[in-house]
Amino acid sequence: MASAQQTLQPTIQRTIVNEPVEVVSDPEILGGTPIVSGTRVPAEIVLVYLKDGAGVYEIVSDYPHLPFGAVEAVQKWARLNNLL
Repeated sequence: MASAQQTLQPTIQRTIVNEPVEVVSDPEILGGTPIVSGTRVPAEIVLVYLKDGAGVYEIVSDYPHLPFGAVEAVQKWARLNNLL
């Protein structure tokens, strides 16, 4: 039996989807703000985390519904747009 003083680490369950994850913009979603595909998470939010030195685990802990590969897609988008 675990002691009461043990710290439990949060478990993140991720679903791997065969669809590519990318940063997309659609005028019908958040007024065209670039978002992670399949979500309503603005790419800029993930970029702020990255610029602050956050790792993938911290980002997906705060946004557990991000698909697998989302952080990497934002990094690629940011590099292509000279944002990172």
